Parts: sequence; C-alpha cells; structure tokens
Amino acid sequence: MTLQRQALEAILDSGEVTTLFQPILDISGQLILGYEALSRGPQKSLLEMPNKLFKAAHQEGLISELELLCRSKAIENFVKLNLQGKLFLNVSPKTLLDPCHPKGETRHLTEQFGLATNRVVIEVTEQDKVDNDDLLLKTIAHYRELGFTIAIDDLGAGYSGLKQWSALRPDYVKIDRYFIDHCDQSEVKKEFLKSIIVLAKATNTLVIAEGIERSEELALVESLGINNVQGFLFERPNLQPSRDFSSAQIQALTFKLCDQFDQSMAIGALSQPQKAISSDTRCKDAHLLFEQDKAIISIPVINQQGQPVGLLHKDQLTEVFAAPYGHALYDKRPVIELMDKQPLIVAEDQKLDTVSKQITEQDFDIRRHIVITRGGNYLGLAPLRDILKHITEEKIRHAQHANPLTMLPGNVAINEAIEHRLRNKNKFHLAYIDLNHFKQFNDLYGYASGDSVIKLLADVTVQACTNSANFVGHIGGDDFMVVFDQSDAVSICNRIIEKFEHRSRAFFTPDHIASKGYWATNREGEKQFVPLLTLSIGLVEPDLQQCKNSHQVAALATDAKKEAKRFRHSYLFTCKRRRPAPPVVAISK
Repeated sequence: MTLQRQALEAILDSGEVTTLFQPILDISGQLILGYEALSRGPQKSLLEMPNKLFKAAHQEGLISELELLCRSKAIENFVKLNLQGKLFLNVSPKTLLDPCHPKGETRHLTEQFGLATNRVVIEVTEQDKVDNDDLLLKTIAHYRELGFTIAIDDLGAGYSGLKQWSALRPDYVKIDRYFIDHCDQSEVKKEFLKSIIVLAKATNTLVIAEGIERSEELALVESLGINNVQGFLFERPNLQPSRDFSSAQIQALTFKLCDQFDQSMAIGALSQPQKAISSDTRCKDAHLLFEQDKAIISIPVINQQGQPVGLLHKDQLTEVFAAPYGHALYDKRPVIELMDKQPLIVAEDQKLDTVSKQITEQDFDIRRHIVITRGGNYLGLAPLRDILKHITEEKIRHAQHANPLTMLPGNVAINEAIEHRLRNKNKFHLAYIDLNHFKQFNDLYGYASGDSVIKLLADVTVQACTNSANFVGHIGGDDFMVVFDQSDAVSICNRIIEKFEHRSRAFFTPDHIASKGYWATNREGEKQFVPLLTLSIGLVEPDLQQCKNSHQVAALATDAKKEAKRFRHSYLFTCKRRRPAPPVVAISK
C-alpha cells in the first residue's frame, strides 16, 4: 500500500476534512445568494490543498468515498453555521456515473441534517470528460426530481460546454475564471461574456462570475448585466464566512468604481410605487389589473419573501389572450409562466451611471421598466426613459463644470460632493493636493510639459483612489481635492506622493535629476536653486456639527495645505483642527 493511499484512507476513516465557505453575492439585490463549499485535507499535510487531495483520490480509486465525505461535512457545517441562501456543492460527473457510488446519499444527508433540497445546488464541473451523456442526463434529472438545483461549473474550461448547457438546462452557469481574469483588458473575453449573457437570457439561466479579484473586473461584469459574483475581491473561503451583504469582509463591494461625475444620484430617486403581484397570481386576474388601469404597462411579480422574480408586461399578456383559445389556455395559469423572468433588478443605491451601462449593454426595450429593491425586497419601478433622460441631463450639467485639461469634476461638483456629505452627516476626510515649484518648472520646460505634469498628477491620484470610496476633483491649475469616505485617506495620500515623485522624474533631464533640482530665475529676477517637483497635501476631517457648508470645509483644507507647503520636500500635513477658524476681529484703538 502506497503512502498516498494510507494517507487517504486515514482521512476517510477519521473524517478529517475541513469545509470552507465562500459567499456568492447578488450585487443587484444586495444579498448573499449562497455559499460554495470548498474542502481541505488535514492542515500542514501533503493533501491539504484540494487539487492534491482530489487528484490523489482519483489515482487511488477513492474519489466516490472522498466526495461523499466532503458533501456530508459541507451540509453538516452549513446547517451548524445557520447560513442563509443556497449551498453550492461540487460534484464530479464521473462520480455521479460511478456504479459504486451510492444512490440517494445526498438526499439522505439533507434529511439527516434538516436542510431542504431546494436550497442545495449541485455544481457539475465541466472539466471532466463524460463518455455517457445519456446516463448523465438521467442522473441530473433524478437530482431535479428530488428538488435539487443544478449548476454547470467552470463553463468554458472543459470539453463540451455549450453542448452540456443545452442538454442539462442548468439553473446556474458559473463562468470559468480564465474568462474573468483581466476581462476588462480583453475584447475577446468581453465578447465571450456577452454571448454567455445572451444564451443565459434565452434559457432562463442565472450567470455567476467566479474568480473576481480586481475592481475593474467587477465593474465590467456588472456593466454587462452579470449580477451574481464570487471571488477574492469580496471574500476568501472561510470557516466563518460573512453572513450578510454588508459584512466588513465584503464592504469594498459598495465602494467599487463609481462615476466621478455623479456621486449622489442613485437609482432609488427615480423609483415609482407600483403594486406588485405574487408569482401564483392567475393570468386572468393580472389581465383585469391592466384593464382597470390603462396607464400600467408592467406589473412586478414577487415571491412569498417579497423579492422580485419577474415582470409581467401588458403587451405580451394581451398578445397571448388575443390568440385563438388564449383565454382558455392561460386564464387559470400562474403569471410566472408568461412573465419576463430576467428583468433588470437593481438596488436603490446603485449609481445611475452603472445602471445605464447595464441598460445599453443588454439592449433593453426603451419602453420597459427596471425593478428597484431595498434590502433585496421589492421597492418600486423606474421607467427606462426617465433613467436615460436623467443621466443625459446630469452628464451635460457636470460636463459644463468639468476641468477641460483633466476632465475631472470642477469646483461645482466638488462643493456638491462635500455638501452632500454634510447634509447626510456622513463622516469624511478632505485632502487638498498642490504641486510645489510648478511655476518654475513651467517656465523652464514649457507649457506643454506643464500640462502633462498636471495630467500625470490627475492620473496618479485617480489610480491611487481606485479601490476606495472617494471623489477626485480638479479645482484648477495644479490644485486637486479628494473626498474620502473611508479611513484609508493617509495611506492613499502617501501613495499619491510616492507614485508622483517616481513618475514625474521622467520630465526632467538626467543632469537635473542628478542635482535634485535646477537653477531658475524668480519673480524678482534673482537666480535660485529649485528642487524637483514635489507635492504638498493638507488632510482634514471636518466636524460635521461645526462645519455648516462646503466653503468652511474648503477653508479648513486650505489652511492644512499651507502648513504642508512650509516644507521644501513632499509633505502630508494631517490637521488636528476640525472646525472653522474663528473670525479675526480687528480692535480699533
């Protein structure tokens, strides 16, 4: 007996398998859809990592036994932790078709631990080649009859992706992380994702993008209309995973890339109340609602928990009833059979810009509505026309005040961002960024180089702020402001200084870099030695009770920036004062 087999049999005998859970998030409904169970072998052993563990089990002919043990542990721990949503279980097709694999064991385990079968998703991986497609279909059909939900895992990584999709008709499709990795930088991957979305809509399949590790990847998949996501960007597999959408580990999700020109306008502001109907409502009763109010063109459909599951459109129902025997066939049928099962559903705090990308990428009918939720439950509807109209107006309004050199928001937008936080009593930091020795640089190297340096500072600032909650604005000239909503302002400001000093050296001659500066004439006509470009940053945290308007906050930041400029090198001055300076009163003699 090999050492590998001995180790495997010891694991099977002792049940020494650990289950980690990774949340799968519904970012439109802002809730956790479920958790994928991921198994690990004994800690610090050669079989701890899953790839080695399952490879060894395949080699030793013990894969069926290992998968059953992992499945049992996953269901047991899922129930013990009282996790909400669905449990996603990885199952190899070869295991399903193994004649020695005990039948009905998964159902037995759910009954043993008290977990409803409709909360379990069987993930069939696409990476294993299957020789008997008919037998696999019968096996999957058997799981469905027992109440389980079916998913295809690693779509695009294996042997027969679209064929398997067509045959199995899964409830979920998980896209292989190869197509997610840097998808924002690949037109081929982007087109692949678009085609998957089209197929998913045609087959009423929900798409899950797994392996998301970068905010840019999240921004792209969301703009394409993929609302179910999973990956290290939100949370790594964990023994104690987050239990709700707003947990600290996945808080970064609410701070993903957002439109610099529209920080305050969320889709919830356009929500219109529209009474919803339950999914078991009969078609004839829904038709009566349309007849009673001619202005209604769509009715939201919700489940027993108040969550939206579809939209029933008046024109589609009318068309069905106008056909011969339409009433006879559909009067008593539930609306779920005719409704649009994949309407655009977004949370009320989604930014208009993000929603507009989903609308345009998915080519929605301009006459339709989108469904708006609050905490995952139905809130109201918003007409697509109104959404696009507001977006256009906001873009025009902000473009009028944007800085023409960097196209970043100007003074009007900066003041609005500050006022918005003051009104809502949202804690924030404000950084005032200023270039040092810029005039002398501009005089020596020319205006074109000066403009390039300003654009470099804008680029460095935006990049440093990419993965944080912030608002970057360009006051004018070489002055910038950043509004931070998180507690990472100091580290980001230091990163801006470091990156700018490194990249700005490219604008100087080797001699000036070696001398760490150059000689230039000041305004008085005197020669003086000027250091290389540096940054002065004043950082403040306004007292929300004492600061009444954006002007007071800006004045506070200006004072902090002046303190930073006392130093000849780059300096971040963190101001301890949080309230406006008291007015100076001159006392006459």
